[in-house]
Amino acid sequence: MTTTAAVSSAPAPVRSKQRLGFNTRVSYDDLRGPAAGLRDGIELFRAAEALGYQSGWVYQRHFDHYLSSPLPFLSAVGQHTERIALGTAVLPMRYQEPVLLAEAAGVTDLLVGERLQLALSAGATAAFDAVFGAVDTDARTEAQRRLRRFLGAVSGEALHVVDGPDQGAPVGTPLAVTPHSPGLRSRVRQGVASVGSAEHAAELGLGIICGTVLHGLAEGETFPAYQARVIAAFRARWQAVQGTEPPPVAVAASVLPGTTPDLRERYASYDEQRRTQGMAASRPAGALTPVVSADLPAGMRVSPVHHGTPDQVAAAVLDDPGLAAADELVLFLPPAFALPDNVRLLRDLAREVAPALGWSAG
Repeated sequence: MTTTAAVSSAPAPVRSKQRLGFNTRVSYDDLRGPAAGLRDGIELFRAAEALGYQSGWVYQRHFDHYLSSPLPFLSAVGQHTERIALGTAVLPMRYQEPVLLAEAAGVTDLLVGERLQLALSAGATAAFDAVFGAVDTDARTEAQRRLRRFLGAVSGEALHVVDGPDQGAPVGTPLAVTPHSPGLRSRVRQGVASVGSAEHAAELGLGIICGTVLHGLAEGETFPAYQARVIAAFRARWQAVQGTEPPPVAVAASVLPGTTPDLRERYASYDEQRRTQGMAASRPAGALTPVVSADLPAGMRVSPVHHGTPDQVAAAVLDDPGLAAADELVLFLPPAFALPDNVRLLRDLAREVAPALGWSAG
């Protein structure tokens, strides 16, 4: 088996990987049901923490066999773990009420010992728009409006000052989100998929997490090269606007070290699914299969799957300029993998590959 990324004889310089994380969809199938899937999700976080992973991230998807409400889930995870950071990747702001989200996020952060990492996005889905209700502006403009409102709320700003009678409080009383978690604003990120979104995050003072789908690639540009360009644009814009050292950048990636021939064959099959089916690959039994074309629109790409032997995978990651530029590698777990498969993958990455990337358990 070989990896999908070519391995050069002289890998590019790699930033020391200070953190290792994973991203799960907390999926379930029709046979075992959602309660079992949620319990498995908690067990996955416990196993990852025991292996030394520094972060775990959950995907949100409405109306399907995946986690639809991450904050209650992460509140539960927080009661079963002690150290691992608990992240959302990502919450589409188009479908959030910003003040209520700030309240829920503040409560969650305090319950989990200020370990919440909140990643948001401006994405939208037409079918979801029909359910959540029409807005007067386009979806992205509305998402940005709600994002700004949320950032004010989660920062503890006064959202309204009582200016008349019958408002439930004395005139002059400032109304702000309570309970307030003061450090949470510094742990809000934006999920980015392009140079433009990365620069916008920097202007807002938000950290970033870069996902497995990017758009805006130049003709002939590879996914890893563009990802490195996105990260560089974020850091340059941050320094120009904020005047400080940029926060750490997290990157989600498919990194599948096969420690046995059977695993290498399975991971190669998953790679073929990703390349031919894109976002429709690896669905749990009963999950909706999105109607997507195998041919992505011009300028859009799905990240490569690095698979093969552990040595091959480590070399491919070191040779990937996008991953080399990141401060935190977030393992994207195939959605249809069961708990034992995911724990095995987490263990193999931590023990067989991550040390070669400069990582140590923490």
